[in-house]
Amino acid sequence: MEQQKLPNVTIAIVLAILSYLCCCFGGLPATILAGIAFFLVYRDENKYKENPELYSNYSQLKTAKILAIIGLALGIIYFAYVIYSISSIGGWEAYMEQVNEMREQWEQ
Repeated sequence: MEQQKLPNVTIAIVLAILSYLCCCFGGLPATILAGIAFFLVYRDENKYKENPELYSNYSQLKTAKILAIIGLALGIIYFAYVIYSISSIGGWEAYMEQVNEMREQWEQ
């Protein structure tokens, strides 16, 4: 019997890598993308467990799972940091002022 590739591994890797790039947008997009990637990995992992000799790219699946877990953890940590920053500074307006000051310093 010819071995097949698990169907969602590539898209899960792409979503997990995109979750790293989206961490700077408040953590929520990173958490969503990594969560979707983790869900796809979970589905493929169940397919692999049903019939392991049918699929050939299990090592890529493990890589996607690790990337998704790290992206999920980073997204949650950064999202918690943003929530903490907003609440400790004094609200959304004060947080946005701080972000604008940081952006102005970066542009110089």
